[in-house]
Amino acid sequence: MTENDVTDIGRMSIMSNDAPTRPSDARAVAHALVEAAMTAGYAPSIHNTQPWRWRLTGNTLDLYLERSRIRDGTDPATRLATLSCGVAVHHARVSLAAHGWHATVIRMPEEADPDHLVRLHVDRRSPIELPAVLHLRTVPWRRTDRHPVTGTPVGPPDLAAITAAVTAEGTWLHTLSADQVFELAGAADHARRAEAGEPAWRADLAYWTGGDRPAGPGIPDPAIPARATRSTVPGRDLGHHDDLTGSAEHDTAAIFAVLHGPADEPGDWLRAGEALSAAWLTAAEHGVSVLPHSAPVEVLTTHQALRVILRSTGYPYLVLRLGAIDPADPGPPHAPRLPADQIIERS
Repeated sequence: MTENDVTDIGRMSIMSNDAPTRPSDARAVAHALVEAAMTAGYAPSIHNTQPWRWRLTGNTLDLYLERSRIRDGTDPATRLATLSCGVAVHHARVSLAAHGWHATVIRMPEEADPDHLVRLHVDRRSPIELPAVLHLRTVPWRRTDRHPVTGTPVGPPDLAAITAAVTAEGTWLHTLSADQVFELAGAADHARRAEAGEPAWRADLAYWTGGDRPAGPGIPDPAIPARATRSTVPGRDLGHHDDLTGSAEHDTAAIFAVLHGPADEPGDWLRAGEALSAAWLTAAEHGVSVLPHSAPVEVLTTHQALRVILRSTGYPYLVLRLGAIDPADPGPPHAPRLPADQIIERS
């Protein structure tokens, strides 16, 4: 473990009750950690698989990769599942900071157990962070909107704020130029066609999407547009086939960016997920929608094509589509979430 694997939540100043040692403190810490895990349950994940499991022990909350909710057809290396867990980690960090708890985050704490992704250890109270309070309020109404982007493109100040949120989490965001968007379009179309020809991928898609899902993982029909988004950069149609020719209005309004970083290992995927959470919450607060495109990183040839677009300055983790949110549009419904007793264990 390196020093980069440890991050402090909260400011370095210590309040008078700097150690949760009294019984009342212990109960408060346990409550705060349960609240953090429940907040993490709102995190977006690949196909809404929610591939995480939390274990609460005293003043420590451990996060494990839940392999029973990972499908080999779409994520054999667990890159996207680990990234999804990173989003959950950042949501949990936000909850603790917003409630005035100082915690240490240890990433990949056990070399012998690669599924043990994170340990959150609460050691004292800390001043409440107002940005974290705003993020915490944003968590429940953040949505994944797969509908076409129209209207005014995202402005430079909003894009700068989103980019800064990513950078603060040790990951990078590269906004694509017009020419690079066309390169991305070719890569995304190739990935879509390559995956559509794979029986295992089609089986995974059928398993995780569509139908009525009042609770639990997966994407229900109401969260899926009746038709695939008409765009130069094709996304998943999630079983709803359509003519994917370009729409000038969508292509003018949408901005595409690549979330990337210095290496392509589980620890990097985890940090990328934390950066995605920070970016998504910041975007929502600035009136910007975020739609992840994972297909271009799932297929080896298109993954390499993205590296070429990045001029080999980093490894791509995800493509993001950014667009202005219409304040008059209530947006799509939330995807269902697993109940707390299925994601939190107590030791």
